[in-house]
Amino acid sequence: MLHTIPKVSIIIPFYNASETLLVCLQSICKLNYNNLELIFIDDCSIDNGAEVIQQFLTSWIDGKSKTAKLIKHNKNQGVAAARNTGLDNAIGDYIYYIDADDQVDPNTVNDAVSLAIQKDADIVGFNWYLAFDKNKRKMTQPAFTSPTDALERMMNGSMRWNLWLFLVKRSLYEDNQIRFIPGMNMGEDLMVMIKLFAVAKNVVHLDQYFYLYRQSNSESLTKTYSEAHMLQVNNNVDQAVRFLSEKSLSFDLKKYTAFLKLNIKLPLLISDKTSQYLRWRSWFPEVNKYAGKNTNNSWRTRLLERWALSGKFWLIKLYYYTVIRVVYGIIYK
Repeated sequence: MLHTIPKVSIIIPFYNASETLLVCLQSICKLNYNNLELIFIDDCSIDNGAEVIQQFLTSWIDGKSKTAKLIKHNKNQGVAAARNTGLDNAIGDYIYYIDADDQVDPNTVNDAVSLAIQKDADIVGFNWYLAFDKNKRKMTQPAFTSPTDALERMMNGSMRWNLWLFLVKRSLYEDNQIRFIPGMNMGEDLMVMIKLFAVAKNVVHLDQYFYLYRQSNSESLTKTYSEAHMLQVNNNVDQAVRFLSEKSLSFDLKKYTAFLKLNIKLPLLISDKTSQYLRWRSWFPEVNKYAGKNTNNSWRTRLLERWALSGKFWLIKLYYYTVIRVVYGIIYK
């Protein structure tokens, strides 16, 4: 490829990730795109992750089209601040994120940049794999056609907002002063991707499966939120909705905000604990009247929401043991 191709800055924050970094780095080595800038942010790890990175960089950097930075925080600040450090030090035309325990397909950057240039797109999205201990499954993102379409799909729960699903022009961050909120480490990707789509002019979906996201079997079945986590999510959601309210949007922001909040708290119903169901009812209580009304959700999800709203907790527990523990417990191994 010509040396004038756009530079892509790949941001990889890590904290005590030495056990998974090698697999991640091996996949980065296979990327078939030359004009790359890798930015590793060590969020004050206490393992030998930094040494693993340094060893990798000695053989990877060529001084011309491939450059890299290893930046160390002097105290642990969390992933939101680490992502900001990456953005503040990036010089690429595009920004892409990789988590330290995941992998990317060799064609990810090349194909995404090619489509971005072809369509003059600010954001390119693609599909992914959900990988478990013994298998993986394809996860297909919807083919969004416009920024508004993407926003509606993210907020109604039919589209994921993970940072690693999108290649984004760096100018979207810089021209609109978009950054993560330091300390707000849950829902930080939601907040930023909503803002980015809200200011994007042209977006496109690439129907390829590029990212491999690793999840343990136990994580796949249940998810719990601490009070601190809920506070962080609240802050990020409030920031996103406030940002959207300042834009001229062509969709019902109140309704889609309600759908978003219901989808965020849905994991509380994937449990056998009544205390979790009660937390569901008390978290974002203003949107409970929309429970079961989002037709983009599966009929099972709509039923769970209706049962939670009406206090039929025994039905939620029955669903948990028959569907989540038995059916999903067998599939997701």
